[in-house]
Amino acid sequence: MKEQNLYVLGSTGSIGESTLDVVARHPDRFRVHALSAYSRIDKLVSQAVATGSRVVVVPDDAAARRFTALWPADKPVPEIRVGADALADTATDPEVTTVMAAIVGTAGLPSALAAARAGKRVLLANKEALVAAGGLFMQAVRDHGAELLPIDSEHNAIFQCLPGNGERARAPQEPAHGVRRLLLTASGGPFRNTAVEALRDVTPDQACAHPNWSMGRKISVDSATMLNKGLEVIEAHWLFSMEADRIQVVVHPQSLVHSMVEYEDGSILAQLGQPDMRTPIAYGLGFPDRIDSGVGLFELMTLRQLDFEPPDLNRFPCLALAYDALRAGQSSCISLNAANEVAVDRFLTGRIRYTEIPQIIGDCMERMGAANGSCPSSLEEVLDHDRHARAVAAELCMLRA
Repeated sequence: MKEQNLYVLGSTGSIGESTLDVVARHPDRFRVHALSAYSRIDKLVSQAVATGSRVVVVPDDAAARRFTALWPADKPVPEIRVGADALADTATDPEVTTVMAAIVGTAGLPSALAAARAGKRVLLANKEALVAAGGLFMQAVRDHGAELLPIDSEHNAIFQCLPGNGERARAPQEPAHGVRRLLLTASGGPFRNTAVEALRDVTPDQACAHPNWSMGRKISVDSATMLNKGLEVIEAHWLFSMEADRIQVVVHPQSLVHSMVEYEDGSILAQLGQPDMRTPIAYGLGFPDRIDSGVGLFELMTLRQLDFEPPDLNRFPCLALAYDALRAGQSSCISLNAANEVAVDRFLTGRIRYTEIPQIIGDCMERMGAANGSCPSSLEEVLDHDRHARAVAAELCMLRA
């Protein structure tokens, strides 16, 4: 296979670090062209030294100065690019063949969209690119001949279970032939069995203590509320051209079946594996080949049982809100995501309660009202709606303080 030149957006996060772990196992297949980070500049330095990255992207001049000050004196300094525009511009570099889009939140949308418009192979680990701009993003993949491979374990599992994967990476506009429904599995997070009345008093540390996966704090809270799963339902709608009523969430506490596809003849294909993100990352990097991810053998003989149950929407109201947003349209999905980002930030910093997160989201979606009925036709419209929804959500949080 031709050598791939990688740009890892958000290289110091958990997905970025796992990506570089897989890449280091295949020096003959991958070369790192560029890395980006927001706050962990010391980590970015060590990654750039280890990979020989030619370019690094940092948020501001202060971060650039810190990077330079930490850089070893005996090595040539990589090109340092600064700011949000540089994030997106680097995705269009002619040398870049593959972009790992792993920046969390709407901040990752412009660079992921730029990669699609530049016709790159896009390994999509940023949910918001599709939640906030699914129509624009999928059209960009089709119009510019990009290749889109989902990295979320659930969507990666579905992608592996669908027929015609080579064609599906080009963003087809209709469901795969013979598919009845998609089954997205969810662990249920740390509060699957917690009494609903006790959720009011949970702490950020408790919400971030995921039983199976190691993730950042924002994503961990989203998993606890199951808003994360709601975003994945919206993603699945765009990735696989599937309407909401044919996407079902199933709680599976062991996190070993990563998702399933049910066919019209009654067959269900499932993708199983250890809860290690290096598996879907290696699948995306190597596609259509299978390459070593560093994940050890999956000892099936040690499995005692695989449990499946429906999600309790009284316990997880954020999941119901996500389905409501998907049925309402793209702008409502933007409001859902923006309000959640604001509310989770306020929860993590102790300014609202855990149970106020869905209340803020629902109230924000209601407040946005008529604006939610529109369908953004450009990135600028998406970002304008996102800013408006964030302002509304921030105001709602202040009213509860």
